[in-house]
Amino acid sequence: MLHIGENVKMAITKLVLDVLKTIKGSTIVELAEKLASLPGIRTVSIKVNEVDVETLTLTVVIEGTDIDFSKVRSIVESMGGVIHSVDEVIAVSEERH
Repeated sequence: MLHIGENVKMAITKLVLDVLKTIKGSTIVELAEKLASLPGIRTVSIKVNEVDVETLTLTVVIEGTDIDFSKVRSIVESMGGVIHSVDEVIAVSEERH
């Protein structure tokens, strides 16, 4: 949760990522399970767009109530992936009264 001001908090509720991942190592199932285990994440969808000799090009869709992008990036990188681009983000603000 990102605090914008004294009374406003922002939460990321959806991320669509273009990820390049090595074929060796963890599977996309293992990546999805690891991402889904993070607090604030409800669903993870991973689609293989392209298969190269050593890499997979993936679209990763993450939805939840409060997605921590830095933790998502850390997991992707620890499992042999690199976030090539962030293709969509949805964030919501919560005003406290």
